[in-house]
Amino acid sequence: MNQTLASIHPDAKIGEGVTISPFVTIYGDVTIGEGTWIGPNVTIMDGARIGKHCRIFPGAVISAIPQDLKFNGEVTTVEIGDYTTIRECATINRGTTDRMKTVVGHHTNIMAYAHVAHDCIIGNYCILGNAVNMAGHVVVDDYAILSGMSAIHQFVHIGAHVMVSGGSLVRKDIPPFVKAAREPMSYVGINSIGLRRRGFSNERISEIQDIYRVLFQSGLNTTKAIQKIETDMPASPERDEIVLFVQAARRGIIRGYGSEE
Repeated sequence: MNQTLASIHPDAKIGEGVTISPFVTIYGDVTIGEGTWIGPNVTIMDGARIGKHCRIFPGAVISAIPQDLKFNGEVTTVEIGDYTTIRECATINRGTTDRMKTVVGHHTNIMAYAHVAHDCIIGNYCILGNAVNMAGHVVVDDYAILSGMSAIHQFVHIGAHVMVSGGSLVRKDIPPFVKAAREPMSYVGINSIGLRRRGFSNERISEIQDIYRVLFQSGLNTTKAIQKIETDMPASPERDEIVLFVQAARRGIIRGYGSEE
């Protein structure tokens, strides 16, 4: 472990082969897995639980207390999975009494100046583009991509394999497998390129397209569209994932392509 010119609390638990660059500050209630690289001027505060073989670039701040006026000093954490990259000046705040933790999955890429607020749950193989700003209690499922400069409203849920365009304002839940863009945020098609890259067959992609034609392009309201999907379309993992997501949406889902205000 290289720790030249770094400030490391003696209680911190540092794994084998961790590289700690100059001017890093590591607090006492911290665990860092083996093989992780920490660049200069990184600050890792109490409650950080960092996995193996992560890369944390200069200026990042991990596990600072929440920017939530209700926070009252409770003991909470930030949990970061293995092989995740956190780029320059990104910030990840620890949880509050809502979930008691903020979670970032494995093999996820959080780019420069992104902010992950308290109690967010970010899945595996996700990408948060440069300067994505995420309010508290957001959930992002596996393989989602949030392009740069997007702002995510608190309590929003973004489904698996979603692609959000750059500079978006995300105020509603975005169901899985879709591309979302425009203002207000709207459905603009299936993320077919991403799905093919991840091994989805043409048949599965066509099934997903058929489901979203009913949900977003049939002229039916959401309740009637879901009833039609359940009645007319055979059960499958993708169909059920979409239906359950929409039924559970706390903030409602994004609008359909070409729909009126």
